[in-house]
Amino acid sequence: MKEALRYLAGVAGPSGFGSNSTAEQVTEDSPCLIPPQLTAIITGGTSGIGAETARVLAKRGVRLIIPARDVKKAAEMKERVQKESPQAEIILLEMDLSSLASIKRFCSEFFSLGLPLNILINNAGKFSQKLEFSEDKVEMTFATNYLGHYFLTEMLLEKMIETANQTGIEGRIINVSSVIHNWVKRDGFRFGLMFNPLSYNGTRAYAQTKLANILHVKEISRQLKARNARVTINAVHPGIVKTGIIREHKSFITDSFFFLVSKLLKTTSQGASTTCYVALNQQINGVSGKYFADCNEMNCSSLTNDESLGRKLWKQTNALIRRRLWQPTSENVNLQMCIPVMYRPLQ
Repeated sequence: MKEALRYLAGVAGPSGFGSNSTAEQVTEDSPCLIPPQLTAIITGGTSGIGAETARVLAKRGVRLIIPARDVKKAAEMKERVQKESPQAEIILLEMDLSSLASIKRFCSEFFSLGLPLNILINNAGKFSQKLEFSEDKVEMTFATNYLGHYFLTEMLLEKMIETANQTGIEGRIINVSSVIHNWVKRDGFRFGLMFNPLSYNGTRAYAQTKLANILHVKEISRQLKARNARVTINAVHPGIVKTGIIREHKSFITDSFFFLVSKLLKTTSQGASTTCYVALNQQINGVSGKYFADCNEMNCSSLTNDESLGRKLWKQTNALIRRRLWQPTSENVNLQMCIPVMYRPLQ
């Protein structure tokens, strides 16, 4: 109850920010001393929270790489951002996050640019009401929200470590999760049924991917600390944000209900604030493996602190990716040179 009242009142937490803080506010105050020439990759950067994150980071002088399935939509976003920030450097590259082959192509293109990489924001998300499968024969919500971001992170991790070593600037990875991860119980978190379910429930599938996002953060954080790498990884809950979904409900009853509920929802700028805070704010230097909401560190599900579960998920995900990557197709053969050693087939 106390946390709910703090949220509704917008009371600032230890960071000095709270639920009412905007992305611009958390990146303009004195604790946010942004080093020059930072480069960030933002998935889902063409709309919603991702687009607002991109706009604010560009305004703060961060070079942006935006992977997008819809390049036309990405170009429109770029034009809007550069109207406000004419000096913003924004590079658009095509990528379908649900496709492992597409992620490989994106990474290959990004590496060919010869740019550093300081920040990776795994923001894109999908909520599918019906059962769909990706081209890799993986349930679409799982493929997009978790598997694609997992693989993208693995492909880019060495570049981030290299950049941190060369520049002396801490690298930061942010996984956008959700408070809905708390809905998942241990007996409902079974890897095989997540990517190939016998029965499907959209809300359950979404919640499972958001729990997996945090377990990924915890496991990669442990691995980075073991390597003494100067790269952190954290999860964020953006809050429940006003979107076009609300406007799709036309009846009087639902309109009235959503009018009332909307008073509890965040604006897009408020929703992007925690991501921007964790990406840029210097108050959290060295903080890794944590979960943030309303720009403050918060507790999350007890399942996320189960190291054996996180390690098991990491191993199972590696095995799944290796199987999908090494199905005998000509495209996989052509792309094998850009796959990290950890994904090469066992000899």
